[in-house]
Amino acid sequence: MSMFSRLYLWTLRWAEHRFAPRYLAALTCAESIFFPIPPDVLLAPMVLAKPEKAWYFAGLTTLASILGGAIGYWLGYLMFEPWIQPLISQLGYQERFNIAIEWFTHWGVWVVFIAGFSPIPYKLFTVGAGFLHMAFIPFFIASAVGRGLRFFLVAGLIKWGGKRMEAKLRQWVDVIGWSVLAIIVVAYFALR
Repeated sequence: MSMFSRLYLWTLRWAEHRFAPRYLAALTCAESIFFPIPPDVLLAPMVLAKPEKAWYFAGLTTLASILGGAIGYWLGYLMFEPWIQPLISQLGYQERFNIAIEWFTHWGVWVVFIAGFSPIPYKLFTVGAGFLHMAFIPFFIASAVGRGLRFFLVAGLIKWGGKRMEAKLRQWVDVIGWSVLAIIVVAYFALR
């Protein structure tokens, strides 16, 4: 059994834990501020484990994400210069943050919606929106819609695919895992 198969099985077992919804909420909130792992990696196995709770898990993930996004916004708004800016540089996000700021100037609040829905690091846009003193209500609405669409889509697809999707994923998880890792390594060296 390969590394990715073992990790996948471990995640599925862990998703059935009675405190898994609390961990999902904490992970999601943290991801909207600083944590690098997206909540989808826990949301998907939780929906596979308990498909009848798919909409509950998606709603919980959405609420925790927009709460974390609001915290990130206020951190960027109030504490960017003394604390957040050095942390962004230390974590290696400075170049990405500069791109996020540039996107804000071009697309405004739409970039928050796009970052909320896509795999773009949402945390950079929450802090960036606060740093640029974007109006909070449009930021909050764009976050809620973007994150909600993403997490309800993930939960819906996993619920719809059910055991068939789980069987296919189990069959191909090693190939997918190694392929994604190879793409990341190639992209890293290509973009250097």
